[in-house]
Amino acid sequence: MTNAGISNGRPGRPIIELSGVTKVYGTGTAQMKALGGVDLSIYPGEFVAVMGPSGSGKSTCMNILGCLDTPTGGAYRFGGVEVNGLTRNQRALLRRHYLGFIFQGFNLLNRTSALENVELPLIYRGERARRRRQQAREALKIVGLTGWDHHTPGELSGGQQQRVAIARAIITRPVVLLADEPTGNLDSARSVEIMNLLTSFNRDQGITVVMVTHEPDMAKYAKRVVHFKDGLISVDHTQEEHA
Repeated sequence: MTNAGISNGRPGRPIIELSGVTKVYGTGTAQMKALGGVDLSIYPGEFVAVMGPSGSGKSTCMNILGCLDTPTGGAYRFGGVEVNGLTRNQRALLRRHYLGFIFQGFNLLNRTSALENVELPLIYRGERARRRRQQAREALKIVGLTGWDHHTPGELSGGQQQRVAIARAIITRPVVLLADEPTGNLDSARSVEIMNLLTSFNRDQGITVVMVTHEPDMAKYAKRVVHFKDGLISVDHTQEEHA
């Protein structure tokens, strides 16, 4: 799959489309329906907060959007491309070239420096060492960690670790940034710092942000909030931008 195969999105055309998406785990009496037929369109440049109680289907939906899981039924289109019809390798290329991921637990390599953690996606792309280190330093600068290149995660605060994780997510210049509880392990002050970073990427670089959160204060930063309940979308509304 080449870049020409995916549109980066034009006004009025969704970058993400879910149509009647279902997800069922198990069989027989052990069967559990995580998603019951979800319809969702996300447009280029949106900042969407996904909310809902535990077991509502929001994390399953996020995993499908990130090509970390596949639907049981329905259709998922990314930039007009039918994701269900892609091979495993093609889905990996989609993740590598179009998606950035931020996790609650940071998911950093503990014995590896901040710089090396950030440049990891570029290693998978086959970038030359000199070029990827330059880009990694630039990404660390963007998130306010200039001078912390050689510190390991154990030498960084939780907020700093999440900044490293964000630098790693944006180094590939993703079309969509998927954030799963990005402030879940942080205190209030650090949470605000992280949300301001995500807002700036959305506002200044036009990156589409989809964020799972259980915190209403963090959801206020989004332009749109989608609530899940019992495997379906119960509420989908826009809101004023956070001041």
